[in-house]
Amino acid sequence: MLGQLPILSAVTFLPALGALAILVLRALMRGEDQAALDRNAKGVALFVTVFVFALSLLLVVEFDPTVAGFQFVESAPWLAELGINYKLGVDGLSVLFVLLTAFLMPICILASWNIKTRVADYMAAFLLLEALVIGIFCALDMIVFYIFFEGSLIPMFLIIGVWGGANRIYAAFKFFLYTFLGSVLMLVAMIWMYLDAGTTDLTMLLDHDFAREAQRWLWLAFLASFAVKMPMWPVHTWLPDAHVEAPTAGSVILAGILLKLGGYGFLRFSLPMFPDASAFFAPLIYALSIITIVYTSLVAFRQTDVKKLIAYSSVAHMGFVTMGLFTMTELGVQGGIYQMLSHGLVSGALFLCVGVIYDRFHTREIAFYGGLANSMPVYAALFGLFAMANVGLPGTSGFVGEVMTMIGAFQVDPRVAAGAALGVILSAVYMLTLYKKVVFGELDNPKLEGASDLDLREWINLGVLAILVVWLGFFTTPITEITGVSVEALIDQYQAALAAPGS
Repeated sequence: MLGQLPILSAVTFLPALGALAILVLRALMRGEDQAALDRNAKGVALFVTVFVFALSLLLVVEFDPTVAGFQFVESAPWLAELGINYKLGVDGLSVLFVLLTAFLMPICILASWNIKTRVADYMAAFLLLEALVIGIFCALDMIVFYIFFEGSLIPMFLIIGVWGGANRIYAAFKFFLYTFLGSVLMLVAMIWMYLDAGTTDLTMLLDHDFAREAQRWLWLAFLASFAVKMPMWPVHTWLPDAHVEAPTAGSVILAGILLKLGGYGFLRFSLPMFPDASAFFAPLIYALSIITIVYTSLVAFRQTDVKKLIAYSSVAHMGFVTMGLFTMTELGVQGGIYQMLSHGLVSGALFLCVGVIYDRFHTREIAFYGGLANSMPVYAALFGLFAMANVGLPGTSGFVGEVMTMIGAFQVDPRVAAGAALGVILSAVYMLTLYKKVVFGELDNPKLEGASDLDLREWINLGVLAILVVWLGFFTTPITEITGVSVEALIDQYQAALAAPGS
């Protein structure tokens, strides 16, 4: 049905056209009713993001999970004299991340309904960010990938720097510099790959045999970019600052989508293109993953700011992803992908929960709260569900990803799995402690009395996420069937490369 239609170009560039429409609308309504302009900007943004989500849902429905290769491929000449083409396509490793991005964006728009400052610019920035991120997951040309990858920094930089908190400028520049500097080395590696292989086409690069010694340098160059994006210890320090200063929707998209770009990069570049280097450096990744999980969990326990605690929790949970992916076992890689998808929902929901109480009380200090179950029982119940999912409670999506990655790690090295299990225990300590301090106990603070429970907009956002978190905790097949064949092909290619003479 969709084979002849440019469905990937549509889901990629419709948000950008929506952003352009908002900016044109702002120019046409300049000097007129500001409230009307703000309403129209929100309406356009919500309509476009819902429409793109519908298209992405159709894309997944039409996706053939029995095919390991790329589907819905679109290609057109761009810089033909250099052999660079505009080329898009998706496989089982990328199609669900397109859906996750498109799903979270309408939630971000609804979560931003109370934004008062430069509303049209804010909505345009989010739509542009959506276009660039979806482009990353669809790109099948290395240069096109890099343009989308780097371009996504700009709207996120603006979202933090313009609509963030008191220290937004510092956080925005720290975010930009960390991620940009890491990507410079990746660009150098891409140029070397182009000169060596004579192409920027990812489908051809996946079949190209890079020299063993070159692989290690290329792998390290890509690690510099992807480790910052994850983020991995010790290049994780930009993330808590960015989360604390970003508006609620900015934190949702930062944790829900942008942190997944590093994991996706490992799947798309490091593991299939540099298998010898990936096997050589796997012990390093295991060590960094365990340090990331344990260290950031301990740091999370010491936080006094709700949002910063959840930010460190996000870093810890992404450690399971890198651990699982580099086991290169079917369970480990499937678990890493599942964990990324689950974390996108759970962490997004937790940041929305922080936004709910911040909108009412204008503070994120844990000591300010206590006894919210008395005045906000529905909020307390949903917050409790997402906290349990973050801990990895059986019956939630968080359990599935963590268990699969730990089993995959156990198959490779039981010591790695044991280190990750310590992180699970620590996550239970800091999340349950946070929940107890915020929700239970006596309602001693008079400022918390009479607090209104969730409104309709908050109900929709958190309710939909709650349903998905529980559903994915019980029904894993819809995810693993889509990713399964592509994961098997990745592992087979990896093992075949390692078994080849000279490896």
